[in-house]
Amino acid sequence: MARFLFLGFFLLPFFSAAQVVDTAMVQKQVDSLIEISRNLIGKREFDKALEVNAVAEQTALEKLGRESGAYGSCCFNRGRVNYFKREYPEAEKWYLESKVIREKVLGKEHPDYVKSLTNLGIVYMDMGNYEKAEPIFLESKAIREKVLGKEHPDYAISLHVLGNLSFVMGNHEKAEQLYLEAKAIREKVLGKEHPEYAVSLMNLGGLYRDMGNYEKAESFLLESKAIWEKLVGKQHPDYVKSLNNLGVLYKNMGNYEKAELILLESKAIREKVLGKQHPDYAFSLNSLGNLYSMMGKYEKAEPLYLESIAIREKVLGKEHLEYAFSLMNLGNLYSTIGNYEKAEPLYFEAIAIKEKVLGKEHPEHAASLHNLGNMYWAMGNYEKAEPLYLGAITISEKVLGKEHPDYADNLRSLGALYFAMGNYEKAKPLYLESKAISEKALGKEHPHYAGSLINLGNFYCRMGYFDKAEPLYLEAKTIQEKVLGKVHPDYANSMHILANLYENQHRFSESEPLLDEYFILSRTEQTKSAAFLSINELANYTVTFRESGDNLLSKILSRQVKKERTGILPGLIYDHALFQKGFLLSAAVRLNALPNASPEITEINNRLKGYRRRLAAEYSKPITGRKNVAELEEKANVAEKELSRRVEGYAEAIRQVKWQEVSAALQPGESAIEFVHFRVNFPEQTDSTMYSALVTLPGGHAPYFIPLCEERQLDALVYKSEGARHNYLQNLYASPRADGLPSLYQLLWSPIEKLLYDQGIKTVYYAPTGLLHRLNLDAIGAGKSGVRLADSYHLVPMGSTRLLAENSKAGTIAEETMPGAATRHSALRTPHSAIVYGGIRYEMDSSAITLANEKNNANPQDTTGGLFSFAHMTEDQRGENWDYLPGTEKEARYLNSLLTGQGIKTNLQLGYEATEESFKQIGQNGPSPSLLHIGTHGFFFPDPQDTTHRRASLSDEEPVFKISEYSMIRSGLKLAGSRYAWKNGHPLPGGHEDGILTAYEVSQMNLSNTQLVVLSACETGLGDIRGNEGVYGLQRAFRIAGAKNVLMSLWKVPDDATEKLMTRFYHNWLIEKKPLQESFEAAQLWLRRQAGFENPYYWAGFVLVK
Repeated sequence: MARFLFLGFFLLPFFSAAQVVDTAMVQKQVDSLIEISRNLIGKREFDKALEVNAVAEQTALEKLGRESGAYGSCCFNRGRVNYFKREYPEAEKWYLESKVIREKVLGKEHPDYVKSLTNLGIVYMDMGNYEKAEPIFLESKAIREKVLGKEHPDYAISLHVLGNLSFVMGNHEKAEQLYLEAKAIREKVLGKEHPEYAVSLMNLGGLYRDMGNYEKAESFLLESKAIWEKLVGKQHPDYVKSLNNLGVLYKNMGNYEKAELILLESKAIREKVLGKQHPDYAFSLNSLGNLYSMMGKYEKAEPLYLESIAIREKVLGKEHLEYAFSLMNLGNLYSTIGNYEKAEPLYFEAIAIKEKVLGKEHPEHAASLHNLGNMYWAMGNYEKAEPLYLGAITISEKVLGKEHPDYADNLRSLGALYFAMGNYEKAKPLYLESKAISEKALGKEHPHYAGSLINLGNFYCRMGYFDKAEPLYLEAKTIQEKVLGKVHPDYANSMHILANLYENQHRFSESEPLLDEYFILSRTEQTKSAAFLSINELANYTVTFRESGDNLLSKILSRQVKKERTGILPGLIYDHALFQKGFLLSAAVRLNALPNASPEITEINNRLKGYRRRLAAEYSKPITGRKNVAELEEKANVAEKELSRRVEGYAEAIRQVKWQEVSAALQPGESAIEFVHFRVNFPEQTDSTMYSALVTLPGGHAPYFIPLCEERQLDALVYKSEGARHNYLQNLYASPRADGLPSLYQLLWSPIEKLLYDQGIKTVYYAPTGLLHRLNLDAIGAGKSGVRLADSYHLVPMGSTRLLAENSKAGTIAEETMPGAATRHSALRTPHSAIVYGGIRYEMDSSAITLANEKNNANPQDTTGGLFSFAHMTEDQRGENWDYLPGTEKEARYLNSLLTGQGIKTNLQLGYEATEESFKQIGQNGPSPSLLHIGTHGFFFPDPQDTTHRRASLSDEEPVFKISEYSMIRSGLKLAGSRYAWKNGHPLPGGHEDGILTAYEVSQMNLSNTQLVVLSACETGLGDIRGNEGVYGLQRAFRIAGAKNVLMSLWKVPDDATEKLMTRFYHNWLIEKKPLQESFEAAQLWLRRQAGFENPYYWAGFVLVK
């Protein structure tokens, strides 16, 4: 209603006029309306501005006609509104219309005609149509020179816009000349305290900034800022614009402290004066985001980009160029940190907007193609990257010319692509041309020039011309250190490249300090990222560092093969392994624990877990049946990142441990081993994966690097088909082997044993890697009949040997994992409370389960088919029959009697009482138990995408838990009533859970008070093996939930053997009061000595892992 009243206010006086038209009066009325419209444009109220202009148009047309100066002014003003809305085709249309009318009515030498001409040229320039823009600007300049003379302010405007055109086309010399001439006129005619003189200074500052002439740029921008401050004050948008330009200059200069202060000031003023919903405030956010992104502070950049996107979407709409710019910047950030899944759709959306607004032959379109090409290049998708780079080169050459820095960047990227593809002859001329252009256009102290030097150096290094490569690398490193600073990722990369060069030249004393510094910086980057990335995003980001770790291991392998000194490399590699192993697990554990959480953090955590529960239900369905998964994933992702930002000290808690600390924590006779595996890049890139051991001894001696074997050799043993499982396991651990293949002892232990023997080592703490997660080293035959490693060594498996240093630093070394000297006291000698599951009934009895849940006061958390319901499986897919396990009931009752006899509060869950609902109640209404014992069937299905060791591919008709892309869904435990859900595709009637407890669900629980989880079940230690992170399955799930130790199985151990082992273990621990690790090892030894149980199949299936 208000809108119509607003229009009526302007209409009323016009249509009550006399029949005789007073031209001057109408012209005045139209001018008044146009002035109101212009004011509305200034307030960015474009729709209202168009409404008022429409009234002016109607008045002019009805009273004066189409060919009138008044109507021409209306067309011109309409073009201005469209221009500010970035509706360039519409702006072009109305500026052309005004130009035609003014030419006819006023003539070509009239100032208004020249304004139409100039603004039309600006539209063409912004659209990237420089060929059309230039003659128009030249015509307007010629008219003003003829009519007004060379010392008129309007003539300076023509010089100014021509300078802008030359600038964007990369002709910096011509732009400088034009800007200087315009500045001189304005200084002479208008004086040094005029806004247009300040604009000239700002333009020259921007030009010199892009040319790399930072001294001149700073001088002009500071002077411009001072003028604006004097003329309009510090709260005015023009002052803030000058401030922002100065901040961008300092960013480019590498003076990040100054840049940050200035950009923060600019943001604060815009927030105060314009509010948080103004496009200029969004511009400040974007500028700050660019600064933090350049600094490598991605944790600060991302929220700024996201906020600017939200503002621009709300205020400007999704088809506005500024919205597209924010999308592109965020896409660049995600691409940099390896989150390509998020980057790609942002690029596509931004490109579509730019293409629609600007067309395909615009520098912005070329830049978008270039960015997308960079992402595909980083992903190794060279086929997709090449046409994008070629397209960007074609556009930039046509629109900007061959001397523009953007053209040089495109050449450099295409050269890097050809280099990666091994087409060195194509790469070299592109590198040389790019370097020459960058040097001329930007100067020798620009990061882009440094990038050209590195690319050319890489070429010479590959060709073996090390003497040519070194000065290029050194010059680039100097530039980056000066401009970007030592904490920037590009500087770190330069150090790594230079170190590789020195390695190739055997200049180890020069390469080693560079490698040391590089890996310190890379760990710092990953630690910082943990404070703002979700766990999945962090996983993608850490992948980008994997190659440098493989290269480091290949370097030491190369040195050993060539019998050269290993220097500090073993220590560097040990430190790298200490950091990388379980890095994501450590982050997830810390995030899940949330000690002393504030109500605000608790609310975010509850929201996150709610999203994850809903996701769990969706993940259990076939892809075609899932709803809102992408939306839920994004909401969960945002909540998780918000949580990581707000948890105080979260990133800092992931402390780097050094090998010296591990050595200091060891007692005489003890050793720590980090097993590692890596892709061999020596002497060239290979497809071979090597396993090695890094051995640390007490006393501060540097670690030893010992190559072991290739992964294919382990594959030949681990995946060898040998009929019955007991025969397979007997042969797997035998030494020597009957088939003549190298045994596990020969591959994994024999290379280490001499060192251990010479040092008198009897206790070994070790962290497995890769396929070693599938093995129990205790069971490996030691080359003599019946003798195994457990007979000669006390072997203690750990997630990472960093735990030795962490526990030592904390002043207590938990006896559960580290037996030995009396000074090592236990944080948990006996449990304070326990929950015991066993004798579970898998068949249907809804009334029994209902009664059990009522007894336990347990209700399903999500009754939509239960979490991971199997409602989408057909009956013929559920043919498994899960046998009742009587041994687990006997074991559970025995344990219950032991615990209660010791006065330990125990909750026994047998038969139908062992429900999924009761399990999920643990830790919800009080601390979780010290001991959680679960005797049941476990399940694990391998990654359906990994066909390396599979005999047949799985069809899409398989059950979801078999073919899910999520490894933590393909692993779990079977609880009461689960057989019914498995067979029928839905849980028991009455709103029950389905009884299938997945690892994903376990990971969402709070078991922070639980010291030991015993998975007395089949294959509970299995899962997907991922790089340095180990096994993704139940073990990881319980660790994320907060459990300190996990006792689990590597294969299906017979029920009677499991019952005997567990009974003996608990007797040792609870009755004889032996330490936890010792109790378990003694139980294994006892079972192994029982008649008929000598085969590792019976006694070696369980492992205790910290």
